[in-house]
Amino acid sequence: MSFEDRTLTAQTTGKEAHFALDEVFFSRTDDRGVIRAGNAVFSRVAKYPLEELLGAPHKIIRHPDMPRAVFQLLWDTIKGGGTVGAYVKNRASDGSFYWVFAIVTPCDGGYLSARIKPTSPLLRTVEKEYSRLRQAEQAEGLSPEDSAARLLDRLRELGFATYSDFAGHALAEELLARDAGLQRPAEARLAERRAMFSTAEQLVQETEALVQEFESMRTIPHNLRVIASRIEPAGGPVTVLSQNYSSMSREMSSWFEAHVWGKNSNFRAIRGTVTAAIFVEGLARILTECGHQLDQEDGSASTDIAREQAILSELTQTQFTKARASLHDVRFEAGRIQKACLTLHRHFMALTTTRVLCKIECARLGHVGESLNSIIDELGQFQDRISARLEKISELSAALACEDK
Repeated sequence: MSFEDRTLTAQTTGKEAHFALDEVFFSRTDDRGVIRAGNAVFSRVAKYPLEELLGAPHKIIRHPDMPRAVFQLLWDTIKGGGTVGAYVKNRASDGSFYWVFAIVTPCDGGYLSARIKPTSPLLRTVEKEYSRLRQAEQAEGLSPEDSAARLLDRLRELGFATYSDFAGHALAEELLARDAGLQRPAEARLAERRAMFSTAEQLVQETEALVQEFESMRTIPHNLRVIASRIEPAGGPVTVLSQNYSSMSREMSSWFEAHVWGKNSNFRAIRGTVTAAIFVEGLARILTECGHQLDQEDGSASTDIAREQAILSELTQTQFTKARASLHDVRFEAGRIQKACLTLHRHFMALTTTRVLCKIECARLGHVGESLNSIIDELGQFQDRISARLEKISELSAALACEDK
């Protein structure tokens, strides 16, 4: 029986192939997924001699429990030049299984996968979700693309806007759990990035709430203008107030279209950019550990240790450079948002004077102006809420703009 036939027909045993929490292993493939290099930990855990692994397709360690969706998303990402992380259940040559959190990134001539042992509570959730999705694939005959779409939908239900958001969150969780399991302090930079992500999430939530505020008040200036046309000459103070609010509403809506609702908006970009910083710094850390792992190995004739060390070193520097660029983008975009909010806040507060004049005009009109009072009061409450949200958004943007400087 050929090597690949033996692999494809291997039976699963339900037994776990154990490896230590402090071990990191990697494999490098060409652009077709054929294994070109790996370290001794990979060989030992997969239970194949390294000589047999070299030249074999990486899918020989694929476990039948794995949803096709995961590999669809993985290949879509790395073929596009991106880096991706995923929980993967693999199968060793004797049918035993082992879970890893794998990070796959393009490298010269192919791809490199670095893997650590997942131990966070998130793994249990992933196991359940994978099982449910795999059953759906088999029962409904889902294509890899359809299964990937279903997985993305499920992640959105769980609070992750994109797969990258989930992968960044998962990587942070696993690194923190790993540090705790190895009884060493959590990395300070990782804690800082998680705090940045939390701030970015609050920023998005406040902005979305602000959008809803404007949506809810769209009819108020119109109603005010209709009433004003009945009780005062054209160009009166109430008419001016309604016109100013309408103008401000349009201005704010245009700003949100560019910075919030737009596909490449600053707000959405910030959250994704913070995720990218978490991801690339985590990857750089794991790649560094891969290099240390190689230092400890005996240098099998099947592996050119010096070459693999050079590849790992280059990839590590690339990831650190990407992380610095991501953080620069975060600070730049946060600064832009802060300035925009401050400008809009000043414009909006300027309407207070017009609103006070309208209250005076309502009093002068006597009972005729009473119908306007409730609408003007409603605008006042709306203005107070908007001002508070703009101040909060500005505060959160300022926090992101100055973090990690």
